[in-house]
Amino acid sequence: MNLPNLLTLSRIVMIPVFVVVFYLPVEWSYIVSALIFALAGVTDWLDGYLARKLDQSTPFGAFLDPVADKLMVAVALAVLIEEHSAALLTIPATVIIGREIVISALREWMAEIGSRASVAVSYIGKIKTTAQMAAIVGLLAFPPGNTLAYVAIALLYMAAGLTLWSMVLYLKAAWADLFPEERESA
Repeated sequence: MNLPNLLTLSRIVMIPVFVVVFYLPVEWSYIVSALIFALAGVTDWLDGYLARKLDQSTPFGAFLDPVADKLMVAVALAVLIEEHSAALLTIPATVIIGREIVISALREWMAEIGSRASVAVSYIGKIKTTAQMAAIVGLLAFPPGNTLAYVAIALLYMAAGLTLWSMVLYLKAAWADLFPEERESA
């Protein structure tokens, strides 16, 4: 167990803390849950940076890091869907969660057939993640109906659009492996 892996594990431990804080019947629950989510985002960046800088990448960390990220994002979006109770937020949130499931399955399958590199993280994915994290922090920090919550929803739509775009790029990169009969008949 090394520091990058401990940081990744800390994100998973933060999930129940985040949920409890979010639902506390106190005025500060929104801002504190937003800070917890933001801290999780920082640990996501930091664990990857430290793993590369200290040459401490491990198979366990490579497995757990994306799991921790997807769990935190899915849980945050789930509580936000419930809190806002509006299609305006539910639509981009379900697009983002659905894409994460599709791409996780695609990466797992591609790794199984030895083609994992063809579905590596892209630059678009990094922009998408940044927009998504900023949107979720904003939505957590500001209650439904607040003007800044609408700004965060707009940012979430941008993230959902980038999510779909990056998914198309991943599927395009994997297409020949998904449909080898098309490659053979061409």
